[in-house]
Amino acid sequence: MQDVQQMLSYSGNLGIAFAIWGLLLPAVGLADDATAFALSDGRTVTPLARFRECDVCPEMVVMPLGSFMMGAREGESWSSLWDDWGERNGAVAQDVPDGLYNVPNEGPQHRVLMDTPYATAVNEVTHAEWMVCVREGGCSHNPDHSALTFEKGHIQLGPDHPVINVSLLDIEEYVTWLNAHVGAEVYRLPTEAEWEYAARAGTTTRFAQGDVLTSDQANFSGDTTEHNRGRPFPDLVTRAIPVPVQTLDAANPWGLRHMSGNVYEITLSCHLGRHIGLPTNSAYLAHAAQGCDRYVAKGGAYNMAMDGVRLAYRTRPKNDNRDRTYGFRLVRIFPRKESP
Repeated sequence: MQDVQQMLSYSGNLGIAFAIWGLLLPAVGLADDATAFALSDGRTVTPLARFRECDVCPEMVVMPLGSFMMGAREGESWSSLWDDWGERNGAVAQDVPDGLYNVPNEGPQHRVLMDTPYATAVNEVTHAEWMVCVREGGCSHNPDHSALTFEKGHIQLGPDHPVINVSLLDIEEYVTWLNAHVGAEVYRLPTEAEWEYAARAGTTTRFAQGDVLTSDQANFSGDTTEHNRGRPFPDLVTRAIPVPVQTLDAANPWGLRHMSGNVYEITLSCHLGRHIGLPTNSAYLAHAAQGCDRYVAKGGAYNMAMDGVRLAYRTRPKNDNRDRTYGFRLVRIFPRKESP
């Protein structure tokens, strides 16, 4: 009932609120296979279809709409890396096996209705894709494309690695440039809700692949995992740098790659500590439009422990932060279908 009351504050209409409440109960798609969305080139696409809208556009997958539980379930985290790093995020140890924790900024878990049709990029934006924008004059920032390692110092990355060392302010230039190519304001960063819904792809586990990951499924640090868990993990690998976006068996059930690990992915959403519990993605988008100094980044990165690449994990870069562990992927928005 509390969820319905919260929805009323956004809808102002009891009938609408209970209509939404009925849709929230099962995590099922709102759009059937007959639903089609128009692209700028005249084609139409349906849920889970792949498309590339222009020669410089990323490959996208249309998301099947539905609802999901956003945030971490009780006792999901194995440890708090924030505490290890002195950030004092205040993870609370639970009286459960294997040292499970609750991380306050990952909750409270709450259901979100995805009411805005959209597609998500298959991959993180690559350095090659970014440099097209630089050459065409759309992006003023030419980012350093090297990773820094303890053993080998700086390692120059290739064109198919994710672009790094770009801030949210830099990304805004890229988005403006890309939208000019399709003639419409349809590409942008995802909200945190859009990102996590796409990343989970209908799953409810820590990762889209299950409750544990292998080094073949995601690029994260075996060494940091051993430190985090306090025991050896001989089958895990520490690569210490990002990998090209097509590398590894990293796709989730909807075909999106590297949603866990590789590089953090910046979102539009403001980081306000704990989740604010909005009931719909459109409400999250409206909230993001208010702007802020720190934004949510998702997915973890190559230097993180397995625990730090969980789908509920979140960190908070500033809007001008440029870092070797941060990149991004885009979403493509379709017009919302109005009720008759």
